[in-house]
Amino acid sequence: MSDSMQGKAVLVTGASSGIGQAAAVKFAQNGASVALLARREDRLQTLAKELGELGVKAIPIAVDLTDMAALDAAFDRAVEGLAGLDVLVNAAGIIASGTIENTPMAQWEEMFAINTQAPFRLMQKAMPYLTERQGSVVNVSSVTGLRSFPGILSYCTSKAAVDQLTRCAALEMAPKGVRINAVNPGVVVTHLHRAGMMDEDSYADFLEHSKTTHPLGRVGQPEEVADLILFLASPQAGWITGVTYEIDGGRFLTCAR
Repeated sequence: MSDSMQGKAVLVTGASSGIGQAAAVKFAQNGASVALLARREDRLQTLAKELGELGVKAIPIAVDLTDMAALDAAFDRAVEGLAGLDVLVNAAGIIASGTIENTPMAQWEEMFAINTQAPFRLMQKAMPYLTERQGSVVNVSSVTGLRSFPGILSYCTSKAAVDQLTRCAALEMAPKGVRINAVNPGVVVTHLHRAGMMDEDSYADFLEHSKTTHPLGRVGQPEEVADLILFLASPQAGWITGVTYEIDGGRFLTCAR
C-alpha cells in the first residue's frame, strides 16, 4: 500500500463494478478516503467493508444517476462525509446497440443521462471544492469517443460528448488550478457489455474476436485503466490537463473491423 493519495478525498461513480470499482480500490490502497456511488447498494456495502479494512474511510451511497435530485443529494452527502473533495472520477456508464435508423429515443436519452449528463452535473457541483483544493477530474470515456464504430451510435456519441466536455471544462478551469482529463479505454473485461447488450456466450465470442481488433493481441483489465486514472489524478500529472488518453491496446490506431 502506497501513501501517494494520503489524506485525499475521492468520489467515484460506477464504483460497484468494473473500472469504477478498480479505481476506488486503487485510490484506497494509496491512502485516499473514497465515496462510492452506484446503483447496487449490496455491492457498494461489500466494497466499503473491504476498503475499510485497509484503514481508510469508504462511504457507500446508492443512487440512480438519471435522477438529478437524487444525484445532487448523493454528491452533497459524499462531500460532507469526506469533509471536502480532491478528486472526482466519473466512471459510471452504459452501452447499447443501435444505428441511426433504429435507435429508440428512450435509449438515446438514457445513454446521455448516464454517460454525459451525470458527469456534467457532478463536475459542475464539484468545481467549488476542487478549486479550493486545486483538485482534478478524471472522466472514463472510450475509444469510441475518439473513433466511430458502427452499431453503437448512442454510446459513441455520448462518449464523444464526454471528451469535448473534458476539453472545454479543462480550458475553463485551468486558470483556477483544476485539472480535467479523460481516459479512453478499448475493450476491457467488465460487466458493461453483458449488462447492455450481450449474453455470456456472445460476450465470450466478443472477447475472443477483440484479440484480433486490438494490435497488442488482448483486451484490457480494469486495474490497468485504474492505474492510469490514479496517475492522472496524482501530483505526478500536475502539468497534464485536457487530454483524452487512449488506453486501448492500440485499438485507436486501427480501421473498423
